[in-house]
Amino acid sequence: MAEFWEEWGGLAYLGAAAWAFFEGETFVLLAAAAGRATDLIDPWTLMFSVWIGSFLGDQLWFTLGKRYGRRAVRRIPGAERQLNKALGFLDRYGSLFVLSFRFIYGIRNVASAACGMAGMNRLRFVVLNFMAAGIWAGAFVGAGWFAVGWLGQENTLYALGGIGLAAVLVMVLRHFSGRRKAALAAS
Repeated sequence: MAEFWEEWGGLAYLGAAAWAFFEGETFVLLAAAAGRATDLIDPWTLMFSVWIGSFLGDQLWFTLGKRYGRRAVRRIPGAERQLNKALGFLDRYGSLFVLSFRFIYGIRNVASAACGMAGMNRLRFVVLNFMAAGIWAGAFVGAGWFAVGWLGQENTLYALGGIGLAAVLVMVLRHFSGRRKAALAAS
């Protein structure tokens, strides 16, 4: 991560914005941690970059949801189920949902489209989305930055390695669990 910033300089912040346009919690955490460890990445510029990237990405999904409805997400595997959950949360929590959906695993990718489909006022979504993107950017940049300060560089590497290993193990277990369920259903 630090090498990316060292090689690309200021353009790396555009890369961070582009990454956050689609999604990017892990990227933002790692970039902030690398910034703290190397002093190559300015946390304020990083936060602003991912704030704007995340904001613009969700504005696009809102517009697609408003214009195309369910067709906007129909081609994404599993999106229908996620969309129904997002619409239920939006109906139940309204503005609070818009301020928090970036932190809810499994529905973030379709939440903005759900807001557009539900007929939310565009200006209301712009204001709430801008605030929510700032909260998200500050939270993840801050978490990555302060994790290195708290754990130290070496322990942060061990923690990241452990988290990566745990993620791989979970994916492998899910894969084999799914194959087993499919085999049991077939017999």
